[in-house]
Amino acid sequence: MGIPNDDVVLIQLPKDPSEPTIVTVNCPDKPGLGCDLCRTLLEFGLSITRADFSTDGRWCYMVFWLVPSVSNSCEIDWESLKNRLVSMCPSCLVPFFSFNYQQGDGNGSTTHSLIYLLKLCCLDRKGLLHDVTRILSELQFTIQRVKVMTTPDGRVMYLVFITDGMELLHTKERRDDTREHLISVLKNYCISCELQLAGPEYENLKALPSLPPAVAEELFTYELAGKEASSKELKSDMMTLKKATVTVDNLLSPAHTLLQIQCVDQKGLFYDILRTSKDFDFQIAYGRFSSSVKSYRSLDLFIRQANGNKIVDPKHLNALCSRLQEEMLQPFRVIVVNRGPDTELLVANPVESSGKGRPRVFYDVTLALKMLGICIFLAEIGRHSTCDRQWEVYRFLLDDSHEFPLTSCRARNQLVDKVRRTLMGW
Repeated sequence: MGIPNDDVVLIQLPKDPSEPTIVTVNCPDKPGLGCDLCRTLLEFGLSITRADFSTDGRWCYMVFWLVPSVSNSCEIDWESLKNRLVSMCPSCLVPFFSFNYQQGDGNGSTTHSLIYLLKLCCLDRKGLLHDVTRILSELQFTIQRVKVMTTPDGRVMYLVFITDGMELLHTKERRDDTREHLISVLKNYCISCELQLAGPEYENLKALPSLPPAVAEELFTYELAGKEASSKELKSDMMTLKKATVTVDNLLSPAHTLLQIQCVDQKGLFYDILRTSKDFDFQIAYGRFSSSVKSYRSLDLFIRQANGNKIVDPKHLNALCSRLQEEMLQPFRVIVVNRGPDTELLVANPVESSGKGRPRVFYDVTLALKMLGICIFLAEIGRHSTCDRQWEVYRFLLDDSHEFPLTSCRARNQLVDKVRRTLMGW
């Protein structure tokens, strides 16, 4: 027995625009399902204001209260969101006792979508890269890799590797509609637009040019995070963020470890916590993500190990709490460095154990640069591995200008501050 797919995901739109949309998910459970659902909500430009969820290890029930993110300018396609969420849930038409919870790669991920290459040649202007990113987001494409090159004659070549959230790019109609939409929005700035299945060039872009050791240390070493806070605004942010706490209680429940989390509110917070639970392979039996009070969040999580036991090993608990605090204090690493005579902005965030990167980072960074009026000469996305995890790294070679002279220490601090605030949803 099962339940119809129409009842797997229910979306209740608000009567008043000031109220949140309520999304309910009721389906068989699988490892990492909550993380996958939250990643999709983040990808659609939505913020979770509240959440309740519970599971017995076989069946789960989740409720999300959602509002559009501050930086999201796209209209939400609720029907497409519902279809995406349903596609992630295990089939409800199969008896739940016969479901294989270890399907996929064991990390809660499913078969990877095909990678397509968008070749776009345009006349350069301020904010063009973000406008292209916004269009792709509206069309439900996810940017996997990108290479942006500016030529001396004022043209820009974009090599954008994308996956299709609608899984329709194999059809000629979807490819033609995508090209026509890009050309119609970019108008006279668009010189040429091609879309094809990606070849070996995608693998060549996976690895970034090696980072200088000093830059890599500053970017990836957590203890050095405070060095970024060189302006008064950043110091204030860091003092606020340091109030994040994780309290462990192994006495309240005979079967579960209770984690009580308090921290400043930020975009993607619930996703970061569920991503950490997925990476550490522990199960959340019950959780409540409370509404923001004076810009702070409270979370109660009843968790256990994958084998069903409580987490009692002090080393394991310390590692888990440290990682959760790190995700709350600094889910992104943002620095500005010199790259020869030029200025380079670097943004890094952890990659899930399934290999998937965080959604909309490129969207938010290009939006921040557009709002500051900073032109991008070169942009790249790649992966970098440290001793204990993999990172997605965004590198932007920036053009200096009279309006925003990047040689100024104050201007660089303002740049880091603006990018971080946009990423955090502040």
